[in-house]
Amino acid sequence: MKRVMICALAFACFANVSKAQKSAEKGFYLKAAGGYFFSVSPGQFPKVGAYDPVELYQTYTPTSATTGTYSDVSRKVLTGSYGQGMRGGISGGYNFNRYIAVELTANYYHSAKNLMTHQVTNQAGTGTLLGSVESHGFVNAIDLAPSIVISPGLQGKFNPYVRFGAAVPIWGRLHIETDGYKVSSLSATQVLQTTVHRKEEIKPNATIGFQGALGVNYKATKTLSIFLEAEYRNVPVGSKSKEVTSYNETSNIINTSTGASTPYPSRGLNDLSTAERYTDYKTTLDQSSNTPTGAVDPAHLTQTQYKNNNSPSNDLRSFINIGGLGLNLGVKIKI
Repeated sequence: MKRVMICALAFACFANVSKAQKSAEKGFYLKAAGGYFFSVSPGQFPKVGAYDPVELYQTYTPTSATTGTYSDVSRKVLTGSYGQGMRGGISGGYNFNRYIAVELTANYYHSAKNLMTHQVTNQAGTGTLLGSVESHGFVNAIDLAPSIVISPGLQGKFNPYVRFGAAVPIWGRLHIETDGYKVSSLSATQVLQTTVHRKEEIKPNATIGFQGALGVNYKATKTLSIFLEAEYRNVPVGSKSKEVTSYNETSNIINTSTGASTPYPSRGLNDLSTAERYTDYKTTLDQSSNTPTGAVDPAHLTQTQYKNNNSPSNDLRSFINIGGLGLNLGVKIKI
């Protein structure tokens, strides 16, 4: 009888300890992390207006006062990804047990700046700069990432895990800054020098991507852990619309004989037509699309005319990827 009572008491103690452990393993937690991501699938950048994603150096040989021929010196396709950059996030999660949990993370992302187009034109024989256009772009975005977390539930200090789920951007902008310079011949003794600085924002279409991570938790205290993980993201984003948010065009007439400079009427943001300032992207352009009717100058060094200057212009939709491979370091707190 005594042995039976001892066994029953031991069993009860074991059951209480096991129940307490299971109860301690369940519950809510918070995480905060920051990291840096690298591009793993670089591709060709989208066009900036009508400018191709190339780095082009060319010469211009005038054949008359108004005409001439262009010759390429070098041409290189510009490639890269907007998946390279810094990311920070805050997560809320719930442990069902020591093996499985669910999380919801809100991330803010800022990409590295990328050279999207660079074109330089010099006069043949003299090397005089006749024109240049250079554009750089970067992405800011906020996304929500629901995940499932699975681990072996080790009882020591270190516990590995895998995490996988979706990545849903809820806000984002591709910012493009363009600087342009152009020399136009007005007469035998006069040229027009124009400089332009332009900023534009491209809004994305709704999309969904994939994210997954392999990491390890280090248990510092009963409630505090430090984790390090390698994360992969694949988030393709298509362009929806574009707005020019800043524009400054300054011109001067230069007398090539005396060097005298005369100001020429400048243009600002409010001087742009609706078609120049706003763009709606389409998968297909047809005869009804609001496209340019004459020569296209994406840097707006000269005014571009459209079929309807009072409506947003149309251009072909392009895609970028804001995913990549990165490392995250953070803390996890049980609550």
